[in-house]
Amino acid sequence: MRVIQFREALREAMSEEMRRDKNVFLMGEEVAEYNGAYKVSQGMLDEFGPDRVIDTPIAELGFAGLGVGAAMNGLKPIIEFMTFNFSLVAIDQIVNSAAKMLSMSGGAYSVPIVFRGPTGNAGQLGATHSSNFENWFANTPGLKVIVPSNPYDAKGLMKAAIRDPDPVIFMESELMYSDKGEVPEGEYLLPIGVADVKRKGKDVTIISFGKMMKVVFEAADELAKEGIEAEIIDLRTVRPIDYATCLESVKKTNRCVVVEEANPIAGLSSELAYHIQRNAFDYLDAPVIRVNSMDIPLSYSPTYIEATLPNVKRTIEAVKKVMYK
Repeated sequence: MRVIQFREALREAMSEEMRRDKNVFLMGEEVAEYNGAYKVSQGMLDEFGPDRVIDTPIAELGFAGLGVGAAMNGLKPIIEFMTFNFSLVAIDQIVNSAAKMLSMSGGAYSVPIVFRGPTGNAGQLGATHSSNFENWFANTPGLKVIVPSNPYDAKGLMKAAIRDPDPVIFMESELMYSDKGEVPEGEYLLPIGVADVKRKGKDVTIISFGKMMKVVFEAADELAKEGIEAEIIDLRTVRPIDYATCLESVKKTNRCVVVEEANPIAGLSSELAYHIQRNAFDYLDAPVIRVNSMDIPLSYSPTYIEATLPNVKRTIEAVKKVMYK
């Protein structure tokens, strides 16, 4: 099977859907003439033209609102935020318009729109460019929230998101765009809301998503050297969450660690820990442990970044706590 980059997988997904459906278009800052801030949309302007690959001013509230209106009138916009930190400028359009329109209109207006772009830490970009918003948007009824971890999942889920009749938040990472992975030549879609067991194991379940999967795999490799077999679950979608797959795994391994890049308060890891302990309590041999970023704004200093974010060392320590409580 061929190997391509994460950015190429996203580009293929969007381009294939634009060829398939003339109502799909891409809009955002630098997506056209500059070929995308991270070169995700490279070459798309040449193929589809300026009516379907549209550069916007630095005005997220404005072009997000244009996208919502276009979706209500039968088009299928893909709205790119250069970073989801900037989506805060447009959050009223996402939360109060896109997410609630179907309900508030009594089913008269659906909003088939995809808001996509990078989330979370991307190195030394400072606190205002390094936040995680998966849990924010996952807290909003009416939205679906996807956070893929590899090129294969990214392509299949992006195509599913574009075809979905409801608004979808599609979150990526600047630190993953160059990641390579196997992606088949032919068309495929992945179902939204279905987690994937990336590695089988019998001793402990580790649940994560997005670029934290890299941390989880590295930690699992180190644990395997000590004879601890971790089962790894990639949520892929954080709204809706595939609780069934998580519970099935925990009932087998009897232990669970959840790794999430976001800060700990009101995180998705909190929701998962609650749900697992509420529905699999009799199977647990130890309380669920969460590994999150420290509860502080992310520093510019690389030393502080390493200390703040979830890492391999902290993940291994959490696993050993549930193993040897």
